[in-house]
Amino acid sequence: MEDEGVEVLLVSLGADLPYLTGYEAMPLERLTMLVLPVSGDATLVVPRLEAPRVEERPDVFTLRPWDETEDPVAIVAGLAGRPATAAVGDRTWARFVLDLQRQLPGTSWRRASEITGPLRAVKGHDEVAALRRAAEAADRVAAALQAGDIPLVGRTEADVSAELGRRLVEEGHARVNFAIVGSGPNAASPHHEPGDRVIQAGEVVLCDFGGTTTEGYCSDITRCVHLGPPPAEVVELYAVLREAQAAGVAAAVVGTPCEEVDAAARRRIAEAGLGDLFVHRTGHGIGLEEHEDPYLVEGNGEPLVAGHAFSVEPGIYLPGRTGLRLEDIVVATDAGPEPLNRADHDLVVLEV
Repeated sequence: MEDEGVEVLLVSLGADLPYLTGYEAMPLERLTMLVLPVSGDATLVVPRLEAPRVEERPDVFTLRPWDETEDPVAIVAGLAGRPATAAVGDRTWARFVLDLQRQLPGTSWRRASEITGPLRAVKGHDEVAALRRAAEAADRVAAALQAGDIPLVGRTEADVSAELGRRLVEEGHARVNFAIVGSGPNAASPHHEPGDRVIQAGEVVLCDFGGTTTEGYCSDITRCVHLGPPPAEVVELYAVLREAQAAGVAAAVVGTPCEEVDAAARRRIAEAGLGDLFVHRTGHGIGLEEHEDPYLVEGNGEPLVAGHAFSVEPGIYLPGRTGLRLEDIVVATDAGPEPLNRADHDLVVLEV
């Protein structure tokens, strides 16, 4: 905060609050906000009815419950003082930001992620261990998919998605963040919403799923299976995809700019004449949120450092026909990139 000229940090909803305090606010119309001045003590302002949910940590923050007849924005403004510059949580509701701006008319505003993003992006040993356990849980679900233990033919995408989610919870996740199931032509939509399409023999089924474990850290994995013998085109496309994903992982060494990892994965797909069919970035950071810093995308020259955790997930999408994606979570270490996901990387062929 000193380096960035920020006098007070104000965080509400989102992962910054639990990262700093251990408390996750509910998305309510009642304001919860941590007021953290660059010098002085931190105060967690919460609705009184939510105060029993807070594990008090006097060494970290002072708890300030507010009553229904009080104005929580005025309380926050009073605690903030009259800062020249304040950083407000990226996911704070607009109504509270606008009210704070009226209460603090002389203050200039910045995004809190400019302060918290670089801190959260570099994981400590305990955080990496938690991410590894999350990845292992997701691997077990992926292994069940690849073993044919999750029936596919004749079921709707939505039904399979629900089963993937149930299995994640059974493996130690507190909640499911997403469970994409794209079959046949729907696999060509990277963020397809599973629906009532019935999965059929002779097609690709792309499954991208992840959640948040009881430890608070996220998983994210993508694997594809083919129902019955795949056509030569799909085999060839997947061979290119697997090489591209491996190239992206291999490039993710400490000191390498994020955009060069993206370029390494993208280069192999482009060499195969398929560059226009890879329509998204190569990866995103992961931690308390499924998407956070650092992002592996052209234009991001930030170098990887030990402790950065991120996905490597190139894809090839043929609109209206099929799609393929392969995703692992990787941690940059001084000894080289460490993939956390170990589920089979082949295009597994399931008998139908």
